[in-house]
Amino acid sequence: MRRRFFVSAVPLFICAARPPMAGAADWWGSRLPNPPADFIFGYGSLIDTASRDSTAGYAVTAIPARVSAAFGYIRAWNDRSPSGFTALGLRRPQPGESASTINGVIFPAQSDMTEYDSREAGYVRIEVPLEDIEPVSWQPLPAHGHIWTYVPVRPGHLPGENLPEPTPAFPMLQSYIDIVLQGALEYGPVFARELIETTADWSRYWLNDRDLARRPWVHDPQYAAVDALLASTPPAASVFSDRLFAEPFAARWLMTGSPNAIGKAPAPPQ
Repeated sequence: MRRRFFVSAVPLFICAARPPMAGAADWWGSRLPNPPADFIFGYGSLIDTASRDSTAGYAVTAIPARVSAAFGYIRAWNDRSPSGFTALGLRRPQPGESASTINGVIFPAQSDMTEYDSREAGYVRIEVPLEDIEPVSWQPLPAHGHIWTYVPVRPGHLPGENLPEPTPAFPMLQSYIDIVLQGALEYGPVFARELIETTADWSRYWLNDRDLARRPWVHDPQYAAVDALLASTPPAASVFSDRLFAEPFAARWLMTGSPNAIGKAPAPPQ
C-alpha cells in the first residue's frame, strides 16, 4: 500500500518582534496638560446627563458618588425658583433630625465655574472635604483638586438654614422630578431608590405638569419606571397619591383651598 504525503503550499511566516521606532519618546506616565482643578457634586437635576451638558455646552463625564452624613446636611425640597416651583437643595438638620448620606454625581467644572454659579442662583458654593465623599461604582474619585456643591441660602441666614418647604404657589413639579430620577436611573434603579429615600420634605403640593400629563407615554418612555419608584419608595410614596394634574391642583389649592377636590393622578402600572 502506498502512503501519500501532502506538502502545504502555504508559506510559513516567522514573526519577529518589531524594534521600537528610532527616536520614539516613551509616553508612559505622562498625563494630559491642564487637568481640571475644580469638580462639582450634583445631587439634583445635575445628575441628569442632558441637563448637565446643557449648562456646560459639551458632553461632561460624571461618576456616581455619595456624600457622608458627616458633611452635615440633608437633601430636601427647599429651594424656591423665581419661576414658581420648589427644587431640591441641602439643609441643616432640624431639632430631632440627623444628617444623612446624599447620593449624586461628581464631574469636572469649567475653569471659572461661572456657568454653574449662574445656573445655581440662590445657592452658595461650599467645598466638600474629600474624606466625606466615596465613589459608588468602579471609577475612582479625582486625585487632586476641590469638590464643590451648592447649598440654598436666604438673605440674612446661613446656608442651609431657615429654608421654605413647598407651598401651593411653589409646588414640587413632576417635570423636575422626572429629570432628577431619570438622571439617577442612568446608574440603575437602586441608585434612584436611594435618592428618593435620602430626600426629605416630600410634599402633598405636587403638580403633575408633564407634557401631555394624561398621556405621558407620548413624550416620556420612562414615565412608568419613575412613577413606580415614586409610588413604592418612602417617603415619596406617602404623598404620591396627592399628586394632581393642573386643573384639579388649581381647584384644590389655588382657588377653593379644598382638600377634597377630585382628579388625582392614576396609580402607575404594576
